[in-house]
Amino acid sequence: MRRLVLFGILTVTLLANACNRGSHPPRVGSMASDFTVKDSDRTVSLNQFRGQVVVLNFWATWCPPCVAELPSMMEMQDRLRNRGVSVLGVSIDVDGDAYHRFIQQRNVNFLTVRDPDQRVPGMYGTSGWPESYIIDRQGMLRRKVVGPINWDSPEILEFLNKL
Repeated sequence: MRRLVLFGILTVTLLANACNRGSHPPRVGSMASDFTVKDSDRTVSLNQFRGQVVVLNFWATWCPPCVAELPSMMEMQDRLRNRGVSVLGVSIDVDGDAYHRFIQQRNVNFLTVRDPDQRVPGMYGTSGWPESYIIDRQGMLRRKVVGPINWDSPEILEFLNKL
């Protein structure tokens, strides 16, 4: 009976802690990890955006949810660019030609860089696509977004405007 009670307590404790961690990702509230990515087109460092709000978006051209959220992300970038909000896309595409075709065909209006080795997503613990981090002007991670959202929604625009 004692073992059963101890097992029950241990199970409840583990489940409660797992749920708690999921609701508040460990990196939110800490400084964003700096990185530099060099692809065939450019070299981009996160620290070059210091003083701006950054929406760091991990994505891929072959990812249907990533493609689905792209129009709202581009609309948000158009609306907030003059307010110091910048989208930085980090693509995990391995096929450079497919990546470049996608960027051109869709007239992507924000800076994007290709990281086929997934070094930067690995630094952020990202393993699903799309996944985004909102980073404030001081470099602090303010929000983690898992999955596609409407980036042009009033709630998101208000949140970004307040940072």
